[in-house]
Amino acid sequence: MTTAAVREHNVLADGLPDSPVELAALIDAATVKLADAKLGLLTDGQVQATVESLETTRRRMDGVDAAFYVEVSDRQVFLRTGSKKPRDFYAQYLRLGAAEARRREDVAASIGRLSSMTGEKLPPRRELLAELVAAGQASGHHVREVEKAMGAIPAAVPVEDVEQAEATLSAAAIELPPEDMGKLGQRILAHLDPDGTLTDDEDRQRQRGLSLGRQDTQGMSKLSGYLTPAARALLEVWLENWAKPGMNNPDDENSIDGSAAELGAEDRDALANAAARDRRTPAQRNHDAFVTAAHWILGHGALGPPARIPAELVITIDEADLARRAGVATTATGTLLPVSELIDLAAEATPWLEVFKQGTRQVLDLYRGARIASKAQRLALFGRDRGCTRPMCPRPASQCQAHHATKDWADGGLTNIGDLTLACGPDNRNVGTNPGQWETTPLTHGSDTGRTGWRLAGSGGHYRTNPLHDPMRETRNSSPPGTGPPLPA
Repeated sequence: MTTAAVREHNVLADGLPDSPVELAALIDAATVKLADAKLGLLTDGQVQATVESLETTRRRMDGVDAAFYVEVSDRQVFLRTGSKKPRDFYAQYLRLGAAEARRREDVAASIGRLSSMTGEKLPPRRELLAELVAAGQASGHHVREVEKAMGAIPAAVPVEDVEQAEATLSAAAIELPPEDMGKLGQRILAHLDPDGTLTDDEDRQRQRGLSLGRQDTQGMSKLSGYLTPAARALLEVWLENWAKPGMNNPDDENSIDGSAAELGAEDRDALANAAARDRRTPAQRNHDAFVTAAHWILGHGALGPPARIPAELVITIDEADLARRAGVATTATGTLLPVSELIDLAAEATPWLEVFKQGTRQVLDLYRGARIASKAQRLALFGRDRGCTRPMCPRPASQCQAHHATKDWADGGLTNIGDLTLACGPDNRNVGTNPGQWETTPLTHGSDTGRTGWRLAGSGGHYRTNPLHDPMRETRNSSPPGTGPPLPA
């Protein structure tokens, strides 16, 4: 920024209000006006200068967002909205999504001024980086890349070398885009620990993890992560036996199933012939071995007694889709399953398959006098609700409990299917009459009939439903969710 620009910036700042509320309103008003501005009247130089100014502002806002994230967390403002934690407030209430909410949390932890046990504001963990963000020279995306690189440095590296690495990475944020910061971090790590001798078990345990990615438009999911050396050794032994050429091949009706270690001498010729017919890649063999092992685990009751939905494979599908052998089914864990694969799966396993009449989410009455819902009731709830019914909660049915939506059991509520709904543990426990808690009721009219409505306790507002677990709902109904007059609790 030039000297004249700095002087103009200071003059403008002097005339602004001090209230954060008024400043936020001014930013919003200026943004609205800027969106309607006649850009065609600007010179090329003015367009460039404006874009640079906006990008500087956007980077500064990452620092402002971090400061407000700390306030939302420290003051527990998120409880006012019925959210269980700050990340839920950003992901669900503000509709930013899980990934962006996690980014905000990470950035706040890195450059935010967190509070001590006595309430005193502490300096940012990455002070230099915080200064660069405040100056508009680095963004929150730079912050996350620096944190990733710093997190990979072994604990045994001397403190002065760690501090120098942080300074180098922070300074590079002024010149490099975020995606190039990772490459610099790798070079720094190679310099600090060229032969890997400083890495110990504590570092490996800190970095271990497996992540199952979201389904793409083809229904495929990416599995990624880091295995400890011990986990890799175990996996290699398993794949050596289950993923051998010719083993567990779904494309070969004469494939050898199970583990190669269990085969006898009389099976060698059959395995050799199956291997000769096997045209799968090693990656495909690994995938098929995983599927076969999962079937084995389910078939041998390794998940425990099937008293609850998470212990079994449970699937629901509309009657019309099943009849025409097309469309998708939904599992209790939230996975979308093409009907063609559902039919193949049902031929090899004995899943619970729940079929609903097209266009409805109402189930037959299943009455019960006990507090705990029966297995049949849980299956019916899964078919109707598919997941937690609290608005914007993404938890699938396998992570939910049966919640008394009309009246709690302790208050005389009944464990009848029409009075029950699915709610994850935290949301189930957060139903009550205190500020920040929720109240629930079964909806009895309109397009949401049969679903469960939620609203903040004492708000008197409209009951809302959760659209996340029924993406095809809008193709069945023309009315948006949550419309209509407030219903009595």
